[in-house]
Amino acid sequence: MLKLNSHPSGRHFLQIPGPSNVPDRILRAMDYPTIDHRGPEFQQLGKKILGQIGQVFQTTQPVVIYPASGTGAWEAALVNTLSPGDTVLMYETGHFATLWKKLAERLALKPEFIGDDWRSGADPARIEARLLEDKAHQIKAVCVVHNETSTGVTSDIAAVRRAIDKAGHPALLLVDTISSLGSLDYRHDDWGVDVTVAGSQKGLMLPPGLSFNAVSQKALAASRQARLPRAFWAWDEIIESNKNGFWPYTPATNLLYGLSEACDMLLEEGMQNVFARHQRHAEATRQCVRAWGLEILCQNPAEYSGVLTAVVMPYGANGERHNADALRKLILTNFNMSLGQGLSKLSGWVFRIGHLGDFNDLTLMGTLAGVEMGLALAGVPHQAGGVAAAMRSLQESLPAAALQQAA
Repeated sequence: MLKLNSHPSGRHFLQIPGPSNVPDRILRAMDYPTIDHRGPEFQQLGKKILGQIGQVFQTTQPVVIYPASGTGAWEAALVNTLSPGDTVLMYETGHFATLWKKLAERLALKPEFIGDDWRSGADPARIEARLLEDKAHQIKAVCVVHNETSTGVTSDIAAVRRAIDKAGHPALLLVDTISSLGSLDYRHDDWGVDVTVAGSQKGLMLPPGLSFNAVSQKALAASRQARLPRAFWAWDEIIESNKNGFWPYTPATNLLYGLSEACDMLLEEGMQNVFARHQRHAEATRQCVRAWGLEILCQNPAEYSGVLTAVVMPYGANGERHNADALRKLILTNFNMSLGQGLSKLSGWVFRIGHLGDFNDLTLMGTLAGVEMGLALAGVPHQAGGVAAAMRSLQESLPAAALQQAA
C-alpha cells in the first residue's frame, strides 16, 4: 500500500471538477520572466488576450479580467449592477448557488431563493412565474449557475432568458460559468446574458487566480446607477485602461501569459470541437457508471453535465450507505488519484469524477479504471465491466476526422 508521505511514481491524476490539470504548454508559457506591466511588450500581450477572450465567451462585449478567484467575480457582478437592499432572484441548484446567495446577503442585498433538490437545474417556468408576480419590478436581477460543480447538473440559460422576456420583466440576467466556460457551449450574446461570471481554473486549464465578468450594454448602463460600494471591482476604470492593453493596477502577469496560451489552445482546437470532446467523454463516463449499476445524481438526462459526473454511493447489506469519502481516500492512497468530494448536504454519499479541460481518451480510461479498482478494493457493491462500457462508448463515438486519418 502506498504511504501518503512517500513520493508516488507517475503523475498524480487530478480528477476533481476543478482546478483541472494544467497542460505543459501552459506551464511553459507561465515560466516566462515577468515583464514591465506598463511597457510595450505587456501592451501587446494585453491586446492579444482581450482580442481573444471574447471568442471563448462568444461575445463582442467587454470582458473584465480580475486577479481573483471566482468568488471575486461573483462579487464584482453584484456590486457593479445593484444597490443596497435590491432583491435578487436566485435558484438553488447546489452548493455553489448557495454560496453565491450567502455572498449576496453579506453585500446587503435581499436574495430570494427558489429552493430545489440539488438533482435538477433551474426551472425556467418557476422563474417566469415568480417574475410575473413581481408587478412592481422589485427584483433587479436573476442569478443562475450554468453548471453546478457540486452536482453535475446544468441549467438551460437560453430558456431562462426566454422566461424573463416572456414575463416582460426588466431584471438583469447574471450567470455563473465558473465550471462551464471553455468546456460547455455557452453564448453570452446569443442567450442575452447581462453578466457572465467565470474563473481560470477549470475549462480554461489555468491555475486558480484569474476571474472574469463578461458584460452586456444593459449591465454597463445599470452600473452607472448602481450604489453598492466598489473600488477594486469597478468595471469602468478597467475597461477604459483595457482599451490600450493595460490594467489600472498591477495585473497577474504570469497568469496572463498562461491565459494567452490557453486561448490559443482552445481556438486552435475550435470551440465547437472542445464542446463535442467534453460531451463525448461525459457520455462515456455515464455509460461506465450505469454499467457499474450505480446511480448518477443528476436526474434529467437533458441536464447532464459535460464537465463532471456526480455518482451516488449504494447501500450495503446493513442498510447503510457506503461512504464516498472512505472510497476517495482509498483511491488516493492506492492509485494516486483525487476525486471530488460531496459538498455540504451531499457529503459522504456522493463522489464526483471530473472530465474537463486538458483531457483525452486515455486519461478518461485511466480515471475510470482507478475508480473501478477502488470500488472493488473498498467492497462497494457494483457490477464489473464499467471501464469496458466506457471503452465501447469511446470507440463508437470517435470523431470522423480521427477515423479518416486511421484509414
